[in-house]
Amino acid sequence: MTPQTPQKLQEAHYREAAATCMPGLSLDCVVFGFHENQLKVLLLRWKGTDEWSLPGGFILKTESIDDAAHRVLRERTGLEEIFLRQFHVFGEATRYDAERNWQRMGLQITPDPSWPDRTITVGYYALVEYSEVTPTPDVLTDECRWWDVREVPDLLFDHNRIVDVALNTLRTQLSWQPVGYTLLPEKFTMPELQRLYETLLGQKLDPRNFYKKIAALGILERLDERRTGGAYKSPYLYRFQEEPYRQALEVGALGFG
Repeated sequence: MTPQTPQKLQEAHYREAAATCMPGLSLDCVVFGFHENQLKVLLLRWKGTDEWSLPGGFILKTESIDDAAHRVLRERTGLEEIFLRQFHVFGEATRYDAERNWQRMGLQITPDPSWPDRTITVGYYALVEYSEVTPTPDVLTDECRWWDVREVPDLLFDHNRIVDVALNTLRTQLSWQPVGYTLLPEKFTMPELQRLYETLLGQKLDPRNFYKKIAALGILERLDERRTGGAYKSPYLYRFQEEPYRQALEVGALGFG
């Protein structure tokens, strides 16, 4: 059987969306992971191109927006349980240059007459443990992989802006969202925790002050294990104590800016 061209796949996708989905409404997901001291974001490469975008899609008429976001992320990451938050609605009258967008993708799109001229998208961010994710492309894309958030390319649609707004939102919510708990593995070192916060905040933190604040919160348990294999002294491993961590989040005690 001859594979369908990207053009035919896109046309079929829009025909199906017009029949089964909420017209003019979509969602886009910024999936954050943390690996080797780098904040990562999950991106998709469109079929037959070098063009990238965020995971996302339309909302079925039979599902809620939150359920649609969980469905999309389950399909792209393989995870059933995901920390997910809605952070912004992107509803500008002209969000991006649609004609240039389709040219970059090598497509000619004739919109379904039942579909509105503009699409409003709901932005979600997700925090996942990097090693647990199985990046999986969808029917319209060839590749799904992690990018360093500092090296994100020129994305399709208005997705660079969506990534920027998601990252800024995450920075403002560090005090009361379980960032460390969801992005780090179960066992981690104090330098790894500090580096996570430095990466998110975009600034260096004094190691002594960072350790003193974390120790005073009582949210970590030091294990009788050390990280081995490094060039320097092997640091102790820690893990979060769930109840003290939850209490610290409730009072917004985890800010380091």
